Amino acid sequence: MKEFSFKINGAEYKCAVEEIEAGLTEVTVNGKKYTVETEKPVAPVAAPKAAPAAPKAAPVAAPAAPKAAPAAPKAAPAAGVQVKSPLPGSVIKVVAKEGTAVKKGDTLLLLESMKMENPILAEQDGTVAQVAVTEGQSVMQDDLLVVLA
Repeated sequence: MKEFSFKINGAEYKCAVEEIEAGLTEVTVNGKKYTVETEKPVAPVAAPKAAPAAPKAAPVAAPAAPKAAPAAPKAAPAAGVQVKSPLPGSVIKVVAKEGTAVKKGDTLLLLESMKMENPILAEQDGTVAQVAVTEGQSVMQDDLLVVLA
């Protein structure tokens, strides 16, 4: 188990990584447990052991494929305004639906963080092009929540 302590916008967080298994990591943040899905199977523990072999494998096409795959999802939301999570928490209610017209200041979803409900508001007038989260989902700071077109 590894423990971390960090601050986000002046708020202090204590984090413990408790279990790593098949792309899922169990994390405790300020006493609340979360199961976090990682983009690729967790390999940082094995990476230092495999470090000498990695440069030999780098010229192979395999490393190029993962870089190309994530670029596609990031390119699609770039067409609109990305609304990102201002802090870590859990999505407790998704108000906005894809295709719905919204005005600046309309509530898109409710995010619970540190036992407080935080409304996430539309930053401009537009149409909801993508809702990237679901109710009950845990998010970290700067995770994509909604895309407005």
